[in-house]
Amino acid sequence: MTIPVVSSADSLDKYLQTIKQFPILTPEEEYSYATSLNKTGDLESARALIVSHLRLVASIARGYSGYGLPQADLIQEGNIGLMKAVKRFDPERGVRLVSFAMHWIKAEIHEYIVRNWRLVKTATTKAQRKLFFNLRSMKQGFETLSPDDVHRIATELNVKPEEVVEMEYRLNGQEIPLDAQVDDDGEDVYSPIAYLQDEGPEPSALLETLQTEHMQTEGLSNALQQLDERSRRVLQARWLTEGDVSTLHELAAEFNVSAERIRQIEQKAMQKIKTYMLQSN
Repeated sequence: MTIPVVSSADSLDKYLQTIKQFPILTPEEEYSYATSLNKTGDLESARALIVSHLRLVASIARGYSGYGLPQADLIQEGNIGLMKAVKRFDPERGVRLVSFAMHWIKAEIHEYIVRNWRLVKTATTKAQRKLFFNLRSMKQGFETLSPDDVHRIATELNVKPEEVVEMEYRLNGQEIPLDAQVDDDGEDVYSPIAYLQDEGPEPSALLETLQTEHMQTEGLSNALQQLDERSRRVLQARWLTEGDVSTLHELAAEFNVSAERIRQIEQKAMQKIKTYMLQSN
């Protein structure tokens, strides 16, 4: 099995058709391949993990088509990020590769954009970089920003209003030269290495967040399956409903037992849930 390469715009359609043929791995298959790769360095396992996620890269790359760069190049850069993610992926964390890989894919695409887009200069501030990647999506329509829009965006991104106006001017096709110096206000400027810094969470923090979310969703769902039908019904009615919460007396009437018995069932079920989730973690 080889990894397909998109080398030009002419081959993009063929590439997109090709990657659709690769099946998406089940959680069990993904775990098996990742474990084999981590323990033995098996290249076939690495290829299986990569090709099954090429559609993810293509989907993410489409979100950056507005910068005027070749889609084929964006995909190739994203594929590099995917390969880095596969190399670092630890299946024992309990997180799927699709969640872990998104950080690395976007980081490589961002780096490529700031290296190559014609309006991005060698030196730029953190505020300009933040505006560069967010201003288009925050604009409502294609009209020039109103003073209220400028104030809103500046507040949300924690930048100066004049920086919003300047970046809009640049994004509309009017280039403004930026020298690699400290400006009159003492504003720091940064070399291209600053572009590689992702303002999102570090991979370790991202993994911790994803792991917590996993426990709160899949972990809780699996834990509920360990309960008998009556205990599961009591917990769902008392704690997991979006509507009105059932009272002990209402559930007692439903199961023809005392309210005290429902309270005991609830406490035992909660303890079982807690024990199961701790063991699963």
